[in-house]
Amino acid sequence: MGAFTESQEALVTSSYETFKQNASDLSVLFYTFILEKAPGAKNLFSFLKDSDGVPKDNPNLKAHAAKVFELVVDSAVQLRTKGAVVIADANLGPVHVQKGVTDAQFVVVKEALLKTVKEATGAKWSDELSNAWEVAYDELAVAIKKAMS
Repeated sequence: MGAFTESQEALVTSSYETFKQNASDLSVLFYTFILEKAPGAKNLFSFLKDSDGVPKDNPNLKAHAAKVFELVVDSAVQLRTKGAVVIADANLGPVHVQKGVTDAQFVVVKEALLKTVKEATGAKWSDELSNAWEVAYDELAVAIKKAMS
């Protein structure tokens, strides 16, 4: 991977600001995309386990979606400033191990994340924007997987 540029970081952070303007609906959409692709993933999330579909007004769902997106934004910042992603939350790896998260599930989350950002940004969506989010997410996933081992 080449250096993560200031422009890429700006694309991620500015589109995250756009996401936050409609975070409630986009959080529901994010988990809807996940469950469309991998219905079994429902059991990985305590706030989805006992519900039919994706609950619209669940604060835990919204908080978890915000955390996922914030981790990717932080990954973008770290990639530009440090050239690598370091997980600050020591529990992140063990929680993913406990839940039995697989490589395939990381891919599902990435696809849902990109679809959600595309929905949030509308006409501003571009290959460059997609690539910036992909790189930031991929490097975050590598760091989480490392913390899982």
